[in-house]
Parts: sequence; structure tokens; C-alpha cells
Amino acid sequence: MAAQNSQVHLVIGSHFEDIELVQIVVEESLRKLELDDEVAHSISLAVGEAVANAIKHGNRQNPEKRVEIDFGVDDNEVVIEVTDQGRGFDPDNVDDPLVADNLLRPNGRGILFMTNFMDHIDFSFKQEGGTVVTLRKRLPSAAMAPGPSEEN
Repeated sequence: MAAQNSQVHLVIGSHFEDIELVQIVVEESLRKLELDDEVAHSISLAVGEAVANAIKHGNRQNPEKRVEIDFGVDDNEVVIEVTDQGRGFDPDNVDDPLVADNLLRPNGRGILFMTNFMDHIDFSFKQEGGTVVTLRKRLPSAAMAPGPSEEN
């Protein structure tokens, strides 16, 4: 599969056990791009955090609400969008998990992980409700080059 044609669209319920399925699909898509294992693992972890946040904080584990995941390659970047059906939030009001008072609190780490693992993270909000988290990771030039030709 050519890297430029990699497109995946998933829709899952608001169940934490579905995160593993999403990560398997993302990891398989990344494998086709021939990324370094460490880079692929970092992207997979960031996607897992985004999906977990969509389920827990966005959809509040409401089984009637869905999470959509779109994976693709655009302009030499892996681009993943995770969309929930929740009320949205203000990313500037998320407590910094590295501040001394927050070190033992579980909240805020997902955004920290996503920020550290990806090159760019963006939050947008749908008018009808829902948060869209866009994760971007630049591809090394080797991942965009055609594979080695086979010799006879």
C-alpha cells in the first residue's frame, strides 16, 4: 500500500475495551508505512490516549454515544482525528500534571502524553457538540520513498 493512500475510518462505542481494537488497526496501518517501531508505538499510545479521553471525558462512557477515528497520511504527515459526541472542554483549563500539587492526580496526563508523542495536537469543537482531537506526526522521508526493488 502506498503511504499516500493510507486511509482508515473507524466508529466505536464508548467502551474502554474498544481502545485495543483501535490501536491494532492503527499499528497495522503504521506498519504499512514502514515506520520505526518506536515512532509507531508512540503514535499508537497517543491515539489510545485520545480515544480514552473521548470515551471517558467526552462521551462520559455513554454507550449510546460513538467515537470516530480517522487515520490518514497528508503532506508527509500521519494525521489522526478522534471525534467524540460530548459537550467539549477548554484545553487551557486542564490542570498541568507536572505541577507539584497535581503529581498524584490522574487527570491531565493523556494530553501531556499526546503532546509529547506527536508533533502537533489540535482541539476543535463541533457546533452540534463534540470534540475533535487532531494528532499529527511528520513522516521521515524514508517512509514516503518507494520500497527497495527486488533483484532476480
